[in-house]
Amino acid sequence: MKVAVFGTQVSDEFVPVLQEFFSFLKSNDIQVQLYKPFYVYLNEELKTTTYCHSFFNSYTDFDEENEYIFSVGGDGTFLQSVLNIRNFSIPVVGVNSGRLGFLADISEDQVKEALKNILNRKYKVIERSMLEVCFSDRENIDFNYALNEMTVIKTDNSSMLSVAAYLDDEFLNNYWADGLIIATPTGSTAYSLSVGGPILTPDSESFIITPLAPHNLTIRPIVVPDNREIVLKVEGRGSNYLTSLDSRSVAVEFSTTVKIKKAQFKLKTLQLPDQPFFSTLRNKLMWGIDRRN
Repeated sequence: MKVAVFGTQVSDEFVPVLQEFFSFLKSNDIQVQLYKPFYVYLNEELKTTTYCHSFFNSYTDFDEENEYIFSVGGDGTFLQSVLNIRNFSIPVVGVNSGRLGFLADISEDQVKEALKNILNRKYKVIERSMLEVCFSDRENIDFNYALNEMTVIKTDNSSMLSVAAYLDDEFLNNYWADGLIIATPTGSTAYSLSVGGPILTPDSESFIITPLAPHNLTIRPIVVPDNREIVLKVEGRGSNYLTSLDSRSVAVEFSTTVKIKKAQFKLKTLQLPDQPFFSTLRNKLMWGIDRRN
């Protein structure tokens, strides 16, 4: 078996967990292709050796024979792994080295058991929808796809935006706000959730449109079917606004129309036996910690 391991940084306290992780792979004769910048960081910054057979630097030299991609870090690292690897035929597995993670949902005390389940193929494959974002009158951003969300947002020194939203050719609403989030079911537990959006299960065939600080208090998030194209026309003072795809952002002229639709491919992740979605929600959001619940 061959697997890939992606990461950026981890804390000193996580090194023993990482050593246990690589030790398990080595003891089970699993070949490892390691992200080269992560290898350099572990060796030069943390002074720790790692077990691996080869390296990759981007999707261009990624070994297509890998059966899994392990992302070591938090949800931000998970999103970076999608951008850097761009392989949607094999699952991405998130190993959490931080505090909170919905995508990187294997905690440090679960690593060994999780690896055993994966080796024995005791899991369920969860396919997650992604967004495809296209701009009019300008080139698209490199890898114009997002797993969590696409956001239009005002620049630091500008006033509120006026965002006219359409579903296909049908007018939905004109949002007078600081910005607008278009989130996938996966992204429902990310930026959209932090500003009052609903939580969707990963298999929901929907998008969430969530306004950022709307001027009209009756404006609320709305869930729409993901088989329709969302078109955004943005107006405001100044010359441009910001558009972000997950953690990447670019300045866009007000004359540019943004079109968002469901990508033709999905990202594969794993659901392990002891990590169903609702259990993860309860643990991460600490539901029920109040005994009155």
